[in-house]
Amino acid sequence: MIRIQAPVLIWLTAVILLEAGCEPRPRYTDEQRGSRHRAEQKAGRFRVGQSWTGLASFYGPKFHGRLTANGERFDMHGLTAAHRKLPFGTILEVTNLNNGRSCRVRVNDRGPFKGKRMLDLSLGAAERLDMVKDGVVEIRVMIISLGGQ
Repeated sequence: MIRIQAPVLIWLTAVILLEAGCEPRPRYTDEQRGSRHRAEQKAGRFRVGQSWTGLASFYGPKFHGRLTANGERFDMHGLTAAHRKLPFGTILEVTNLNNGRSCRVRVNDRGPFKGKRMLDLSLGAAERLDMVKDGVVEIRVMIISLGGQ
C-alpha cells in the first residue's frame, strides 16, 4: 500500500482542481444559449418593451404575511411576482402560453430559487393565469414599466 503524506495530497488535489477549472469555456450562439434577452437579463440590462419566455411557478399560503425582499408583507391574493434581478416595482405583463391568459404583476420579491424558473407568481396571479392546477407553466413576460426609476 502506498502512503501519501498530507502536503503531497493537498498539492495533488489543488493541481487536479485547477486543471479542471482551466478548460476553455465553449462559445454558444444566441440560439444555443436561449435568447439574447436572457443574456441581457444576466448582464442586468432591462428595458421597457423587452420580452422573453420561460417557466413560472407560484407561491402562496406558506409565505402569506411574511416580509418580501422589498420589505412589504406578501399578500398571496395580490398580483405580484418574484424575479432574481428585475428592480422592485417593475410592472410585467405575464402570459400563460398554454391558454393565452395574461395579467399584470409587480415585482416585489426575489426568486425563484428552484430549477430554471424565471418567475414566482403570487397565488392571485396564478389564478388569473389559470395555472394553479399545472403548478409550473411556460410563460411570456414583457416589461411594461421599470421600477426604481
